[in-house]
Amino acid sequence: MAAGHQSHVQGARHSLQGAITVGLLTTRTAMLGEQSQWKVMTGTSAEPLTAVPASVRPAPADPATPPADPATLPAEALAGLGERPFGVYVHVPFCAVRCGYCDFNTYTPSELAGSGASPAGWLDAMRAELELAARVLGSPLPADTVFVGGGTPSLLGGDGLAAVLGAVRASFGLAAGAEVTTEANPESTSPEFFERIAEAGFTRVSLGMQSAAPGVLAVLDRRHTPGRPAAAALEARAGGIDQVSLDLIYGTPGETDDDLRRSLDAVLAAGVDHVSAYALIVEEGTALARRIRRGELAAPDDDVSADRYELVDDMLSGAGLGWYEVSNWSSSAATRCRHNLGYWRDGDWWGAGPGAHSHVGGVRWWNVKHPARYATLLGAGESPAAGREELTAEERYEERVMLQVRLAEGLPVRLLDEAGREAAARAAADGLLEPAELGAGRAVLTRRGRLLADAVVRALLGS
Repeated sequence: MAAGHQSHVQGARHSLQGAITVGLLTTRTAMLGEQSQWKVMTGTSAEPLTAVPASVRPAPADPATPPADPATLPAEALAGLGERPFGVYVHVPFCAVRCGYCDFNTYTPSELAGSGASPAGWLDAMRAELELAARVLGSPLPADTVFVGGGTPSLLGGDGLAAVLGAVRASFGLAAGAEVTTEANPESTSPEFFERIAEAGFTRVSLGMQSAAPGVLAVLDRRHTPGRPAAAALEARAGGIDQVSLDLIYGTPGETDDDLRRSLDAVLAAGVDHVSAYALIVEEGTALARRIRRGELAAPDDDVSADRYELVDDMLSGAGLGWYEVSNWSSSAATRCRHNLGYWRDGDWWGAGPGAHSHVGGVRWWNVKHPARYATLLGAGESPAAGREELTAEERYEERVMLQVRLAEGLPVRLLDEAGREAAARAAADGLLEPAELGAGRAVLTRRGRLLADAVVRALLGS
């Protein structure tokens, strides 16, 4: 974790330390692949938060000899499997171009040239990994949720995504009422695309909007036209997709309050039932970081990002979209992203694809990152795992606190030790936790607490 707790926040409400903004301020998520999964768990865009649990740390470089692979999951990890929600994450590592802020595990055609990697080879390897997963986990375990992230899954087209879901069905099956999500770039969708994936069984789509302001999109190196995401959201609804979400990024250099207001107006006009909004985090090694280092752009300002978060929260809540996680708002409990809730609630999931992370019963592992290496390993009948860790009881406790405190439902106070309960009482006195909720046995962040989520977590864990 990055920021220390200040029992009396110095200065005004925005005395945020750089690391803190991360708690709520981040650009894009969802542990997940390496991208989507990351943004979801941490609430970021490219996308981290500050208090980064072991579950969402970036995987280390692929070792020459991978550690114990998931095919040797201990019996204690498998105990209770099926009693907790089970999800499947599929990472699609392909993009047409690389956005300037992106440091995800994704590859453009030029970056893959000469490697032998291809969407067809990836699909065959992903099928093989799902077959491996079914063998490792043993008894039939229908997926409660499926999330296809990237990268740009919509580049596979409707038939390609139907094949992905068919592979999940073949290996696991889907539970009754399963939530099935794909991320999509608005520019690679069409009415026919949405009709095809709805026919295949997808129930939810998450569209990358980022902004409706042309200048902001240009800074982010986004290629879609400003009005296309809202149009795509309407097409998705008309095509039979039950739930539609739009992703926003705020705090981009040069963005104004009016830019963000117009973006939010466009989101609300599209009639979506879910919105994810992340503060821009500048990642080393990206084109955006290089531009800032050269002085071409100003670095994002934490206090400005905090103001923008409050603007997002005001406009969305005023329109009937309530926050249920620091960076996510929905129209009702039924339209919350169940797959991502599984991450925050310490559920089980298998992540298939290059760089994808998995978690079962306190054991976490992650795959090799490059699509060519991933396909080679699975083609040889080997596990694609690059590394693994078995969490101690203390580590699982810390992660549960870090992740559940981000939720509007909060963290049961009974889970905290005595020092944690005392810290919760101080945080409520400081205006960071809701006093009434704390009295009812749950640690729930106030809006000020959401801005200082990292500090609250540190206090509750005594670190």
